[in-house]
Amino acid sequence: MPSSKTAADMDFKALPKIELHAHLTGSVSRRTLHEIWAVKKAAGETDLEDPLVVMPEDKHDYNLTTFFPLFSSYIYNLITTPETLRTATLSVLKDFHADGVTYLELRTTPRSLPSPTPQPPSVYVSTILSAIAEFEAAHPGPQTMRTRLILSVDRRHTPAQADETVRLAALFRDQGVVGVDLCGDPAARCHGVDGQDNISIFRGAFAEAKRLGLGLTIHFGEAECSGHPDELAEILSWGPGRLGHVIHLGEDVKKEITAKKIGLELCLSCNVHAGMVTGGFEGHHFGEWWGVEGSVISLGTDDVGVFGSPLSNEYRLVAEHFNLSRDEVCALARRGIDSIFGGDAEKQRLRDVMW
Repeated sequence: MPSSKTAADMDFKALPKIELHAHLTGSVSRRTLHEIWAVKKAAGETDLEDPLVVMPEDKHDYNLTTFFPLFSSYIYNLITTPETLRTATLSVLKDFHADGVTYLELRTTPRSLPSPTPQPPSVYVSTILSAIAEFEAAHPGPQTMRTRLILSVDRRHTPAQADETVRLAALFRDQGVVGVDLCGDPAARCHGVDGQDNISIFRGAFAEAKRLGLGLTIHFGEAECSGHPDELAEILSWGPGRLGHVIHLGEDVKKEITAKKIGLELCLSCNVHAGMVTGGFEGHHFGEWWGVEGSVISLGTDDVGVFGSPLSNEYRLVAEHFNLSRDEVCALARRGIDSIFGGDAEKQRLRDVMW
């Protein structure tokens, strides 16, 4: 399809944007990871290879098999202290701000920090929130970026771990935590697998989060195995406010999503580079949902540090491949306002500042 005029003449960085699907650790640039590594290496605190060697800056074709080990075996072993976590968080905030994001919901899985002395997940969360507060204090004004935090439950977690994540979300709610997520390797806890618990074990934790008034956003139909009809029905029964990826869905599920006006977090570059969809960008299901009246779409980067496409580029891609006009791009950017978890005052601020 030929490029639209919009893709050639619109300043997508200047466009005020909402980012609702961004994993903190996956959003850290390779250059920042390299800087953290260099300090650790000089101090004799790591035997890891240089991130620029492990993750060359021009490599973005990670799939669902190669993607998750990047974190468990490498990135988590670099970001091991409150200091490195603060550095990483501030770097991520700086990058989103420079890309024209005016409202950001970062998500992260609370974990212990192993050094210099072991720190519990509560310190992990408080360190991120302190970095957010520090960044916002340095960038005041009604049009600057505001950031909120979502705490993630990993599909591999136990119910007790999920309960603890919800407890932390409630504990830090007044400091900027607005929701709870279910994420992680979609091959874990799939329905219909003998001898394996499925994600229904988290029903109680997400019911409690809902009772507390926290927003629920769930990775939904991300892969074929996590697109099992029983899993999708289970998740929809939790009453989520938003769903991420929404790739492997039946028509009945799509109709239910539309009827309930559930927000959709669509991540084009991640899905295409990771081989999660077929047909390239033109074949991405954004085109299907864009044509559904009443669909509540927001574009997300997922893991910009891995897939290399900032949010401004995601807007450029949809304008180019789906022939959107300038007015349609602006309307798309505003579609996500009503599905943020940041409250009514923040929604009104966005209505005032967005094009």
